[in-house]
Amino acid sequence: MAKITASQGDSILSLAHDNGHFWQKLWDHGENAALKAKRKNPHQIMEGDEVFIPDLELRTESRGTDARHVFKRKGVPAKMKMQLFLLGEPRAGEDYVLELDGKLITGKLDGDGKLEEFIPPNCKGGSLKLNAGKEIIPIKLGFLNPIDEISGVKQRLNNLGFSCGSEDNDWSDESKAALKDFQAKNGLPDSGELDGGTKSKLQALHP
Repeated sequence: MAKITASQGDSILSLAHDNGHFWQKLWDHGENAALKAKRKNPHQIMEGDEVFIPDLELRTESRGTDARHVFKRKGVPAKMKMQLFLLGEPRAGEDYVLELDGKLITGKLDGDGKLEEFIPPNCKGGSLKLNAGKEIIPIKLGFLNPIDEISGVKQRLNNLGFSCGSEDNDWSDESKAALKDFQAKNGLPDSGELDGGTKSKLQALHP
């Protein structure tokens, strides 16, 4: 099979799932070595990236006749992790309803305001409902760009509450001001430049 071009919202996990592979098969394939070195995270690839999809391989199993045999299909679910705060404090113990691709999941945030749920690798998102449904948070999965892209930096700043405008690859004065604010509030030199220390801190707070 030839290479395919990734669309917005794709990841190595979703592409592998949709084409019948484990994600490691794609990520570790020699044809995808350059992509792996560039993106570093199988959850975060860009629209337009080319991903090699190998052909499926048939597997033969030998079993006796006149007997019943059970074959179990293996799967690799993904796990969604979130941590929620209100006025700087973890939203500990709050009930939630998570709707993902039309499926409802109910649960309770842990003592640190964290949520962890297994989801299908090709899940695109939905919403998180809190406060008995009065608060609805949209969720988009696979749409976070790599932090090495300006758009990925701006997405993370916006998500952390440092407004820097549209999430494109244009580094504007608004973007620089948002980054300086982020640096100042996280004990970093507020240069407005995306240096190594700033990028590491940003990625630590928003992987």
